[in-house]
Amino acid sequence: MSGQSAPRRTVLKGAVLAGAAGLGVAACSTESKLGHAKPLPSTPVNLGTADAVPVGSAKLYREQRIIVSCPAEGKYTAFSAQCTHAGCVLDKIVEGEGNCPCHGSRFDVTTGEVLQGPATVPLPAIPVRAEGGELITGTGTGKDAGAASEGPNA
Repeated sequence: MSGQSAPRRTVLKGAVLAGAAGLGVAACSTESKLGHAKPLPSTPVNLGTADAVPVGSAKLYREQRIIVSCPAEGKYTAFSAQCTHAGCVLDKIVEGEGNCPCHGSRFDVTTGEVLQGPATVPLPAIPVRAEGGELITGTGTGKDAGAASEGPNA
């Protein structure tokens, strides 16, 4: 009986290892994981004062999963801060690049474009506007649902 047990164990070990390897490949695929991303805000979200994002810079609002940049006075753009590769939240901005801590993807914080993979899909744009000195973002931010805003009351 012991002669048959060893090959069966070997077969079972092989099946378990093959299954684990398959899961590893699926977890690190280059497909977009937007389906796993938490939904963008459907109601307006106040991010705080607009002057927290000076001209020529960007700020990561990690808890809200949003990046806001200010390319020109009174002009703001916002993107999801959730990596399109595996759904991790970006952890920092270094020299205009948003960094994903999970697999190293990098994104341009002013355009949302992928600068370094494994992500292949840009960060989704989020509507943003400055109102009364505050940054307001979310899909319900007003009549024009564009990703960029101009002026103090746009």
